[in-house]
Amino acid sequence: MNYQNKIKRIRQFLNLTQEALAHELGVSFATINRWETGKSMPSKLAARAIDEYYRKHHITD
Repeated sequence: MNYQNKIKRIRQFLNLTQEALAHELGVSFATINRWETGKSMPSKLAARAIDEYYRKHHITD
């Protein structure tokens, strides 16, 4: 699953807004928006944080 879809899945599964997920991950709303719309990709560090968040909350594909 690419990060664009992974971020959407996290938000849907946990019923979070982009702003709420941004707060959880320590990034800005604009950053989450760019990742989710595919305008940019997360850095390796951010990608690791997203993956850990995904696993921590037992989100399934």
